[in-house]
Formats: sequence, structure tokens, C-alpha cells
Amino acid sequence: MLAAIPFPDISPVIFTLTLFGFSFALRWYAMGYIVGIVIGWWIATQACKRLTLWRDDTPPLTRDQIEDLLTWVIIGVIAGGRFGYVLFYGDGQFVENPAAIFRIWDGGMSFHGGFLGVCVATFACARRYGAALGDVANILALTATPAILLVRVANFINAELWGRATDLPWGVKFPSMCADPARQLCTTVGEWFYYGDEPARHPSQLYEAGLEGLLLGAIIMFLAFKRGWLKGQWSLVAVFLIGYGAARFAIEFVRQPDAQFTSPTNPIGWAYDFGTWGLTQGQALSIPMILAGIALIYLTRRKT
Repeated sequence: MLAAIPFPDISPVIFTLTLFGFSFALRWYAMGYIVGIVIGWWIATQACKRLTLWRDDTPPLTRDQIEDLLTWVIIGVIAGGRFGYVLFYGDGQFVENPAAIFRIWDGGMSFHGGFLGVCVATFACARRYGAALGDVANILALTATPAILLVRVANFINAELWGRATDLPWGVKFPSMCADPARQLCTTVGEWFYYGDEPARHPSQLYEAGLEGLLLGAIIMFLAFKRGWLKGQWSLVAVFLIGYGAARFAIEFVRQPDAQFTSPTNPIGWAYDFGTWGLTQGQALSIPMILAGIALIYLTRRKT
């Protein structure tokens, strides 16, 4: 029986503050969003200061307008992420209790829903300031990956969205995965690599942090600051869509699907079963991103 890497003893709560009988907890998950958005804002302001990065040496937004865009993005992430989770992963439970839709502190956010919310925010901001939508969208693509990186690390600290069982040496034994029936189902892959009474699992959150956050972010930063891709509308957006979509599609093969998609007759967790093969919900939502990125490359190159 092989041993798994022990889960680090890190509390999901950074600190708790009690005022007037009410307790307020700051969690790593929220901190990931906050710090990631602040880093993204800093990157955007630095890019707009370097006039030569932009077409005709003219950035699409000023510093004040970038701060306004930040406000729109925060609203888009929260509203889109929550309603995306309700739509894509809710499995009907919110029909019985619609008020639970607004209980974001109970958890449940969808990246693809948050992405759609950011798209709406980008369109609204570009129209308000009369800026080219493709240039404003490039700013968002340039600044999105720090938050993705930090939030995925926070998912790991929260011991959520973990991967399928594995016998690889870096498998992690996440705490109390099967004890709570409300959490994702555990599937048996072979007792010979179990660690105690729980299987070792892929740290898929860290895979996503590395691919969707660190690697994709490094590529986009290089193209923006060293190869002048900010001069072309939608250029970085295309890279982000293809990069994120491909990374998420691949990681879904080792990521444990949400409990509502897993059953004794569907242990793999396919949301769309085509007989001999299928797609998880994450894969199905990633395919349009990849196709949209490819379409943007074709259309922008044809226009050029």
C-alpha cells in the first residue's frame, strides 16, 4: 500500500474578527480574488503607461478608467460566477430554494459563468468610454491569470475540487473526502494504492494553478510586453481562450466531477454521454472557448 503526500495543515480561514457579537472570517479563497485583482490592476496600469505597446502609441483607457473597469469586473465575476454555477452545476436544487442563489458565502462559483460576467462588464466599459472593445478585452486577458492562479491555490487549501484517485507519487490524501455526503463522491480505482481508508488523489487544483494561471500568464505577459501583441485587437483574448480552454479540457480527465454528475452507473462523471465516450461539464464548457479563440485568430488575421 503506497503512502500519499499528507495534506498540509493550513486552515481555510486566515483570521476571524468578532465585532458586536458578529463574526467575520477572511478566507484564503476571498483573499485569492482580492490579491489577484489588485495584481491585475497593477499590470494593466503598467501596460497603459508604456505607450509604445499600443497601436498609434495610444492606450485605450486611462488610469482612472482602468479603476472603473476593475469595479465592473468585480461585479461581473461575482454575479456571473454565481449564476453560472446555478445554471451549469445547480442540478435543480435552487428551484426548491431560490433564495439560496444569493448565499455566495455557502460556496459555489463557476469560472465559465464568471468569464461571461466579465465579458458583459468589458462590453459595458468599452461602450461607456468609447474605446475599442478588442483593446479593452486584451487588457482583461492580460490581467486575468494572477487571480486564476491564486484562487486555484485557495481551492487546494480548502480541499475542494480535488482530482480522481491516483497511484502517482505526488497523489494527495485530502481530509474527510468521503465522510460528508454533501461533498463529491469517492470512486474506487484500486485499493492497492489507498492511503488508510481514503485514496490518494490528483491535486488537480494545483495542476490548474500551474497551467491556467502560471504558464498561461507567463505566455500572455511575454507576448504583450516583448512581442507587441497589444497592438492587435483581440490578440491576447484569443491566446487566453485557447490556452485556458485547452488546459481545463485536459485537466478534466483527472479532476473529480461534482457529485450531481457522478453515480454508480456513471462513475466517470460524464455530463454528456455518447455511449463509448463522453464529456464532463467542464469539458463541454471549454470547447466553445477554444473554438472562439480559433475564430478570433482567423478573423483578426484576415482583417490584418
